[in-house]
Amino acid sequence: MLELNTPIEGKLACFGTLRDKVDQHGYHFGGGWDYHKGSFDSILHREAGETIYLRVPFEVHDGELDDFNTFIKFKKPYVIKHVVNTGLDPDSSSLISGSFNQFQEPLDRDAKIRDKSRWEIAGELAIEDILQYLE
Repeated sequence: MLELNTPIEGKLACFGTLRDKVDQHGYHFGGGWDYHKGSFDSILHREAGETIYLRVPFEVHDGELDDFNTFIKFKKPYVIKHVVNTGLDPDSSSLISGSFNQFQEPLDRDAKIRDKSRWEIAGELAIEDILQYLE
């Protein structure tokens, strides 16, 4: 994990309005949310079985996260790298169920990031896509 120092940390935004705007920049509302916190995620790079993500976490400042008008406060963003198996899943249990599981667990959810300065710059530039709607 590579933490980024950007001006987004501590800024407030209306969740629903921002979510709809940043979607056009490739950000998606992260899957592991609850009513008090969540994140906007974006793919910075994908090659073979390696994906480098930008995660911009936030906490609820006022309201609950399933409400369009909820206000959120941003926390420190970071870059992470996932490595997945690009071959077939050797777990035969997915075949027994009668359907194929197209999503495999990452081999490494927090793989080592090489060329850190490259991904710091890429992450900081990508955060500009969000900041333009906050200032």
